[in-house]
Amino acid sequence: MLITTKSSGMRIPWKLFSLLALSLFCCQICNAQDYDTPATPATPPPEIERCDGIFVSYVFQGREKEYPFVKNVSAQAWSFKATATVLNTGDKELKSWKIYVGFQHNELLVSTDGAVVVDGDGFPVRVGKNGTTLAGFPQSDLKTAIDTAADLTQMQVEVGIKGTQFGVADKGTPMPKTIKLVNDGYKCPASTPKGSYMYTCCKKDPKYKEKNITTKFLPRRYGDLTFTYDVLKAYDNRYFAQVTIDNNHPLGRLDQWNLTWEWMRNEFIYDMRGAYTHRRDSSDCVYGRQGQYYKDFDFSPVMNCQKKPVIGDLPPEKENDDKVGKLPYCCKNGTLLPKTMNETKARAIFQMEVYKLPPDLNRTAINPPQNWKISGRVNPGYKCGPPVRVDPTEFPDPTGLASTTSAVASWQVNCNITTPKPKQARCCVSYSAYYSDAVIPCNTCACGCAENARCDTNAPPLLLPSDALLVPFVNRSQKALAFAKIKHKKVPAKLPCGDNCGVTVNWHVDSDYKTGWTARITLFNWETSPYADWFAAIQMNKAAQGFEKMYSFNGTKLSNVNNTIFMQGVQGLNFLVAEVDGPHPDRGDPRVPGKQQTVISFHKKNIHNINVPKGDGFPTKLFFNGEECALPKELPKQGSGTHRSAVGLIPAILVAVLTFLLLTVQLN
Repeated sequence: MLITTKSSGMRIPWKLFSLLALSLFCCQICNAQDYDTPATPATPPPEIERCDGIFVSYVFQGREKEYPFVKNVSAQAWSFKATATVLNTGDKELKSWKIYVGFQHNELLVSTDGAVVVDGDGFPVRVGKNGTTLAGFPQSDLKTAIDTAADLTQMQVEVGIKGTQFGVADKGTPMPKTIKLVNDGYKCPASTPKGSYMYTCCKKDPKYKEKNITTKFLPRRYGDLTFTYDVLKAYDNRYFAQVTIDNNHPLGRLDQWNLTWEWMRNEFIYDMRGAYTHRRDSSDCVYGRQGQYYKDFDFSPVMNCQKKPVIGDLPPEKENDDKVGKLPYCCKNGTLLPKTMNETKARAIFQMEVYKLPPDLNRTAINPPQNWKISGRVNPGYKCGPPVRVDPTEFPDPTGLASTTSAVASWQVNCNITTPKPKQARCCVSYSAYYSDAVIPCNTCACGCAENARCDTNAPPLLLPSDALLVPFVNRSQKALAFAKIKHKKVPAKLPCGDNCGVTVNWHVDSDYKTGWTARITLFNWETSPYADWFAAIQMNKAAQGFEKMYSFNGTKLSNVNNTIFMQGVQGLNFLVAEVDGPHPDRGDPRVPGKQQTVISFHKKNIHNINVPKGDGFPTKLFFNGEECALPKELPKQGSGTHRSAVGLIPAILVAVLTFLLLTVQLN
């Protein structure tokens, strides 16, 4: 018997629907623990017949109470099982499918058989109440019934979900808010709930302008940071891979990067060139499935057998090492600069030899690692997607006889910069101005606080005198209290915590006159390690158009980033030193931060209605080494003695020039 869809006239065998219904029915009946849960309908819903696209469904299979048993409903844990199904009922192949499941009961996912959690860091994955995105693995592409003669194994994937949920009553069916496909070019109506079953039919968006794809696999896409996983040689039980990291964002940067991923098929790294694993240990192989299969294998030379290895870059002195070096773009001690600074340092490459286990013992059974994550010292946070199969990368032929040679297979991982959440930044900004004698310090716990902190983690910071910025936070309390007493400000019994940031930046409005104004920016390094080749960037709505000059840094207005001024140290002064002891530590002198400073001049020509004190003279965003710094929540207030400085620019420039000359003399 054949079913004909009304929307397309496409004829699909009835067995496709019966198999789908049977699988859903069996899942519901065989695994259910909560007998109050309604049964899944035994016949396929009529919506499948009318779906000319991607049919996405979710079946709640049951739950049971977990230990410990508590009276508080919100704290009681329940284990649950569910199945999410993605079925291609259209006439176009779906590549690299991804679905969003709107979990809303503080779910903790323990396993997802048939998919991986995007942005997951290994199981268990805390989902909370915001839902999560699942990506297909190992089956990431769904073919059509037309191309497969209705072979359900190629058209459909079922994701078995196990986890824990909280805050649900003893009876009822805790379902997600929604379920939908999140691939580009598809629109999904609101999902339809039916007891323990919900579904939606996602169709091609008619307004979406699909690019003409002339490649066999998905086209490569832009990411702030991209990884390319190229298989260079393939054998039955092993392969050689090359990983290329490209920094594409004009403000992105990584220092001392650490890369981690998750092997999904018991692979292990035998050897590596251009990078190294932080742990060199083969014990996981000797006592694991690897040792059971490779019984006569010598595991002593194996680089790493961890399921989630941590990989770092090699130092520059290993660049020409015959065993681990001699790769282009390797061995930079984990530094990836933006192309705006140095194009050759915006890429890193390393190679490795990977061994496989059954059932993947053939040349084409290659599964790239999942859950890619990369982090640095004080650098942007990156959110990475799953590996996407792309056309094989082409390389210049080393023999010179042919124009190019291709990789066996290639995957791309795209990562984009994320905005740090409150109290999770790694640098912060303070504000001051010529018209105010109070400094607005960095926000309380801008870069986090200890859970058992004795100070107030939520109270606003106390105003400071300007000289307090030169001493560590532990030495500021006395100055802050004395300043509050002078200003007749109330001081809370429990003082606010510090910012806990390794790098702080002070933005000072130095002058404001009819035709222009000046600002002074000061960088403080409170860490024990220096920053080489540092850079900073500021975004300003109106004022960036009037940028003129920096007097101690190299500064330029970026053409490819709106209203952004890029700055870095001049040659010989691009090293932000670390914090050191004061001149007389035995006498209680506080430690001294590494410091760099410059004056910036702006004009007001053709910039209408600019008001420097009211906010136009302060950055809307400020970055250090690509990391977005936390900004204060208020601006300096104008006091009764406020005046507009008509000559403020002249002494500011003189100070900057003299500072530069003195530093130059010392260096020489």
